[in-house]
Amino acid sequence: MNLVRKIYCRAFQKAFHIAIPFLPYRKPKIAGSVKELPEIIMRHKCTHVLIITDAGIARLGLTRRLEKALKEAGIPYTMYDKTVANPTTVNVQEALDLYHENGCDVIIGFGGGSSMDCAKAVGARAVKPKQSLAQMKGILKVYKKLPLLIAVPTTAGTGSETTLAAVITDADTRYKYAINDFPLIPRYAVLDPKVTLSLPPFITATTGMDALTHAVEAYIGNSTTIDTRKDALKAVKLIFENIYTVHDQGDNIHARRNMLHASFYAGCAFTKSYVGYVHAVAHSLGGEYNVPHGLANAVLLPMVLREYGSCIDKKLHNLAVAAGVADKSMPDYEAAELFIQAIEEMKEKFGIGNTVKEIQETDIPKLAHYADKEANPLYPVPKLMDASELEKFYYMLIPAENNSEIAC
Repeated sequence: MNLVRKIYCRAFQKAFHIAIPFLPYRKPKIAGSVKELPEIIMRHKCTHVLIITDAGIARLGLTRRLEKALKEAGIPYTMYDKTVANPTTVNVQEALDLYHENGCDVIIGFGGGSSMDCAKAVGARAVKPKQSLAQMKGILKVYKKLPLLIAVPTTAGTGSETTLAAVITDADTRYKYAINDFPLIPRYAVLDPKVTLSLPPFITATTGMDALTHAVEAYIGNSTTIDTRKDALKAVKLIFENIYTVHDQGDNIHARRNMLHASFYAGCAFTKSYVGYVHAVAHSLGGEYNVPHGLANAVLLPMVLREYGSCIDKKLHNLAVAAGVADKSMPDYEAAELFIQAIEEMKEKFGIGNTVKEIQETDIPKLAHYADKEANPLYPVPKLMDASELEKFYYMLIPAENNSEIAC
């Protein structure tokens, strides 16, 4: 990245860092079970619920406890269950149409980050009907209070239940972009481990590593606060203590609950301190090829950490101590290496590879441009990189057999 652009990025990030104490950040109120939601809904004098989820969640019957609780309380509801892995503008419009047709006044995002992002975007469109989602992309362009928004995460990973961001994919261009504003933070987050019990081991692992990526990128960035550092360290500790258990023993309620809280803490950390190039590259892969976000983050995390080099050794040392893979007396570089190795071992244990089979070399300049556009100047990364420098990560992800074909 050239010097002028570096100066601009760092000045932009510094201004946001200074502004953090004065911005209306808030944490969602926590509910421990979906059974608590009828009382919350009635307290807010709401009358009709729109539940936004996906077909897999509906097929597994994970919404049944919520539906039963609503029926018993006499609260009518409408279900939208067509959200896809990377929610599109079409998903948002379909759900918004149901919202209006049924006179809804409360939105529940029930599922992974995709369902919650879709729910946030529906809320934004509901209060700003004359603006498209594309016109709201970027930062601080919603600025209107949303209908009562409740998030029920069924994976312990995205942290979307805590964040001010909704990531949406344009259905026509496949361009994936974020809408960031404080009204998008859900009013309530339901951390109910029972809705995560049927999550398959591989998705449990990749979503857990998604939470780990949130915590790590928030912690190593240049815009941390005392609170975000504490939240990131709590998240890393809980993840390393519980992720192997939830992978191997999916019915362990205690470990499932701990992972939900880890995801919540990680979400709180990156909501204020932002993420970095792992996310920027992962989002471009999700938008172009529909690669699940948690999987893309898991694949990329150790690669990007190694690229940052020694400038993050001290911070990785602190994370390594929280993770229980190093002690305080070690040299920073040694503890940093142990932490990265622990992530690589985690990937290997969970069968997460180092490549993305869908990547086409001809797409790389476009993907790197998208990542650059997302990350710079917003993300306070330890080391700045432009599109040409980000291209290396996409080339790292090309499977060896694809490289052989390219060579031929």
